[in-house]
Amino acid sequence: MTNTSEKDKTLDQDNNQNQQADEKQQSETSQKEQQDTGTTKQSGASTDSGDKEQANTKQENKQKTESQEKDNKSSKSTKSSKTKEQKSKKTKDQKKIEELEAKLKEQEQKVEEQKDKFLRLYSEFENYRRRTSREKTELIKTAAEKLIVELLPIMDDYERAQQAYEENKDPEKFKEGIDLIADKFWKIMKQEGLEQIESNNKEFNTDEHEAITKMPAPSEDMKGKVIDTTEKGYKLNGKVIRFAKVVVGN
Repeated sequence: MTNTSEKDKTLDQDNNQNQQADEKQQSETSQKEQQDTGTTKQSGASTDSGDKEQANTKQENKQKTESQEKDNKSSKSTKSSKTKEQKSKKTKDQKKIEELEAKLKEQEQKVEEQKDKFLRLYSEFENYRRRTSREKTELIKTAAEKLIVELLPIMDDYERAQQAYEENKDPEKFKEGIDLIADKFWKIMKQEGLEQIESNNKEFNTDEHEAITKMPAPSEDMKGKVIDTTEKGYKLNGKVIRFAKVVVGN
């Protein structure tokens, strides 16, 4: 009986030791597993954070790329719009230049036409001036010639009267001849437009008279009037060609 109880005790001790060893081994294994799990969790966490950072970096790069593309597109569109504006502006300027060139050519053509007309008119005027100057000179010569031709018969009458007086010595006949010659002379002068200015007993007129002196008037009504004429005045076709020299009453 004693041996059996001791064997049982020994078995119990062995069982206890084995259990303790198993528990220890299990605890160590669990610790290792926990350690491995923590390590795995830490590595997974670090891996996740790295992935997130990479994702954020990629997203930022993508955003930057998109913004750059947008900027490039906007700059291209701006450049294209500016190019279009410049082209349209150049086209408008070219049209204006063409219009101005056309107007300039038109004005130059008009100037040439006016220049040609001016030269023709100037040439015609020069010819007219020369012709009128020549005609004027000829007219003056012809007028003097005409008057002289008309006065020649009077000179003939005067010579005949003078010859008759020398032959007959008759003053009455000579006076009659002189009167006839004078009448004939004045008829010719009146035909040419010559007229005598009336002076005596007329109001003094500076347009026709030239006062050479003043004298006391013989009466009150003769003050400011012509008392005497020392040289007769004449008009030719209404124009005074010689003022009458007169004495004016004072």
